Amino acid sequence: MVPVCLKKTPEPMNLCFFVSDLHGRTGRYLSLFAAIRKDKPDIVLLGGDLLPHGFGLKSGFSDFYNDFLVKQFRQLREELHDEYPQVLLILGNDDPRIHEENFIKESESGLWTYLHNRRIDTGNYVFYGYANVPPTPFRLKDWERYDVSRYVDPGCMAPTEGIHTVDPGIDLEYATIQDDLQKLAGSDDLSKSVFLFHSPPYKTCLDRAALDGQSIDHVPLDVHVGSIAIQRFIEERQPLATLHGHIHESSRITGCWKQKMGQTVVMTAAWDGQELALVRFDLADPGSAARELIGQE
Repeated sequence: MVPVCLKKTPEPMNLCFFVSDLHGRTGRYLSLFAAIRKDKPDIVLLGGDLLPHGFGLKSGFSDFYNDFLVKQFRQLREELHDEYPQVLLILGNDDPRIHEENFIKESESGLWTYLHNRRIDTGNYVFYGYANVPPTPFRLKDWERYDVSRYVDPGCMAPTEGIHTVDPGIDLEYATIQDDLQKLAGSDDLSKSVFLFHSPPYKTCLDRAALDGQSIDHVPLDVHVGSIAIQRFIEERQPLATLHGHIHESSRITGCWKQKMGQTVVMTAAWDGQELALVRFDLADPGSAARELIGQE
């Protein structure tokens, strides 16, 4: 999709909250809403895997999207009025794409901005969103693309296989994350840009999976499962900051949830504990970002 400038606001926005991989856990969402009410950030970013697995029954709602997610965000907007943050979000590989239309439709109401394959200018900064991840072992393939080639790691399934809840609308045999990012960013100056990804970059402290000692057909599995295309994109284009999720256990294994890649600050909010991992950062100094693990409400 060609990048689209959705909205411009003249006032600079600085304080950001970033969360990812909430997977429909209402306690995590309620902790996030409580933090928003308390600190009133300018921008809230949600990095995908927002919905429960299956049909939402484990969350206690038969229709999690309408009965909880939309309802809670609307209530938050009514309470905060002019202090309601700009909410930017993408979906993740566990979120069936059949729900994408609902997220896009709700964007029209201003409750949030759906950012996948889009860009939005907010004052002095530009935000981009990209949800797709490299091939995984999982059967849902709505948000998977080949990375830089048609190579698929041992144990993983190609994007052309598995389940698609909607027609991809493209030839997946020839679609790559690498090409998508080139189309999304074009020749833009990215020095004041923030990219909201679901996949982390390859071979960083953000993409370390718990695959130690495992092999398939005597081939050892790579413990780094992030995107080579995203890694190269960051190294070459040097955006101000990039935000990631997807690999829940990575920060527990590495003890690291952010690092520098050149001048770019890369951060993950994925977390395999029970708490909400809330990353707070100032657009004027993303290197000073802090992560808080908040017990569920």
